[in-house]
Amino acid sequence: MTERKTSGYGSWLSPLTADIVAKQSIRFGDLLVDGGDVYWVESRPAEMGRSVIVRAGPDGNLHDIINAPYSARSRVHEYGGGAFAVSKGFVYFANYEDQCIYKKDNSGDVRSITTESSDRYGDLIVDEMRNRVVCVQERHNGKEPVNSIVGIDIAGTKDPVILVSGGDFYSSPRLSPDSRRLAWLTWNHPNMPWDGNELWLAEIDEVGAILNPQKVAGGISESICQPEWSPDGLLYFVSDRSGWWNIYRNISGKIEIVTELDAEFGLPQWNFGQSTYGFTSDGRIFCCYNQKGIWHLATIDLKSRQIEQVTTEYTDIAHLKIMDQWAVFYGGSSTQRLSIIKLNVLNRMIDIVRRSEESVVDPGYVSKPDLIEFDTSDHMKAYGFLYRPQNKEYVGPQADRPPLIVVTHGGPTSCSYTSLDLKIQFWTSRGFAILDVNYGGSTGFGRNYRERLNGKWGIVDVDDCINGAMFLVKKGLVDAQRLIIRGGSAGGYTTLAALTFRDLFKAGASYYGVSDLEALAKETHKFESRYLDSLVGPYPDAVSIYKERSPINNAERLSSPVIFFQGLDDKVVPPSQAEKMVKVLRDKGIPVVYFAFEGEQHGFRKAENLKRALEAELYFYSCVFDFE
Repeated sequence: MTERKTSGYGSWLSPLTADIVAKQSIRFGDLLVDGGDVYWVESRPAEMGRSVIVRAGPDGNLHDIINAPYSARSRVHEYGGGAFAVSKGFVYFANYEDQCIYKKDNSGDVRSITTESSDRYGDLIVDEMRNRVVCVQERHNGKEPVNSIVGIDIAGTKDPVILVSGGDFYSSPRLSPDSRRLAWLTWNHPNMPWDGNELWLAEIDEVGAILNPQKVAGGISESICQPEWSPDGLLYFVSDRSGWWNIYRNISGKIEIVTELDAEFGLPQWNFGQSTYGFTSDGRIFCCYNQKGIWHLATIDLKSRQIEQVTTEYTDIAHLKIMDQWAVFYGGSSTQRLSIIKLNVLNRMIDIVRRSEESVVDPGYVSKPDLIEFDTSDHMKAYGFLYRPQNKEYVGPQADRPPLIVVTHGGPTSCSYTSLDLKIQFWTSRGFAILDVNYGGSTGFGRNYRERLNGKWGIVDVDDCINGAMFLVKKGLVDAQRLIIRGGSAGGYTTLAALTFRDLFKAGASYYGVSDLEALAKETHKFESRYLDSLVGPYPDAVSIYKERSPINNAERLSSPVIFFQGLDDKVVPPSQAEKMVKVLRDKGIPVVYFAFEGEQHGFRKAENLKRALEAELYFYSCVFDFE
């Protein structure tokens, strides 16, 4: 066994280069099943972030369904999702460039079934009985986009027909097994779907018109997601009316709870098409649920409602679908990146269909997460995953402690997960410790924890990040003089707020982060245009709070070096947010670096930009803390 070299934390050499992290990491999107085939979308950094629909047949062979220049990616709500549907081998998808819906038939021909316009489409399903695609339409031809549910003729000879309209937002159109009923979700400003929405149900006549629409459940303070029909025609859905996203069903107008766990069977609906449960042929639900950022699998007997745990190594699970006797899902663990998994629901055998990372990472360079719980403000607990430095070739000097990078996830309703992430291992294999914080507002801890952030964005999240870092400092696990904070989007705001309003962190990195809350309230897109009403306060009535909590208005209080990364095509957080902050810091003479990437939106997809950002961030820290 080779003796490990002693070298300063942060300066270790690692085989996990930025090039490997950027080029070989595929990002998975929607996942569907059709007959014996599995279909999914994978975003490929090596192809400039193109979103490719891929099919795996029963023989396990993989086939790209769409070739360049086509890219299956919806821009409804800017975050998209539900960009394709499959029925009997025919594939329908929203193409990113023009947002038209295309049909790919068995002969390989691709043709548009909508005309090019300002319209966008997402959350696609196929109505075979009426030869149409049913989906969410977002029409951009006025001051604010108009959302509705529409039917689109598969032949492409007719204009889309509006089926449901009048609400601010729609999602999850779902046909009953006999195609004679349609369920959907709707909500209105200022709510986000995880604040409160409504589940509706209507009959459909022979020509496809909607009849007798009725509200089934929901309201301004009940969040519903994933309506699904059982094979016998009962409508199931996930609701947080108990304080946790649990599964319910509608039996002749009476709502009955199916699961009663302090766990989350649902997710914040930033994207269309998310799925956490499905129905097996033997009268059970196969499902996944989240507790404190760790996902679990289970089955539920539909008659007794008894839950049975399904033990696997996977702790990060998403997009679960049922196909015959197989459960298909994205699964990852602390030692495996997300893969497409087929699990036999009868004998529990597992087959790996596709890995997001084909190369195997040497375990000697992999840091496994520890779930930590720590005290924070208002006598509350907060949570996070701690990754310690790990490199089989190096150890740090005995008297030293590693620098800590506190990671702030986006959303802010998202959640930090435990699947192997090369972006985290990039840092830990070089001698950094990572604390991935599930601050107040995160999903996986119930509605009350999610609502800790209401009215307190920039306060509760910052407190939790600071208290998590101090918890590790007091335990002697990290260096108090080398504390870093980094985050993207909403996590970028938490990062900038922590650097501006507190003096704990010595450096930071903002990826398309918010610096001006007032500008965000004025400039952002429809989906999030009233989100800050709950996180900060109604605008413009609470304008003084917006100004007080905006780092841009308090930049004179910031004295730590910051590096900014920004996509120039970002519609969620426009480039002006970063550029204003950079100018103020430059005028003050504080070390600041700004990287602006052409062709990138909210979240980077191109391999060369992902690589450049990682390398620049590492070099930035080496300059700040004088690493080799």
